[in-house]
Amino acid sequence: MKRFYPYLKNKFILAFAILSIYTLFLDENDLFTMISNANKLRQLEAKKIELNEELKDVRSTLNKLTSIHEVERFAREKKYFKKDDEDLFVIFTEGEK
Repeated sequence: MKRFYPYLKNKFILAFAILSIYTLFLDENDLFTMISNANKLRQLEAKKIELNEELKDVRSTLNKLTSIHEVERFAREKKYFKKDDEDLFVIFTEGEK
């Protein structure tokens, strides 16, 4: 402890130490908050990429649906619509929905 005593008497080093502790641990934007925000940002960017890919798929599907026959085919295959006078049987394999 005796070898740290001269450094503790120096007001600049003491002020720097107190300011560093406050900034890293006690401030509103402390080190842990910054790390948490960086993780959230990475997750949101990954979700943004997924949603952009899904948006491209939906737009391409929408562009393909130009005639009534294509709309009817899409509704039957993807949305399982049926006419009034027919029955519909849907068979799922494992891992498919």
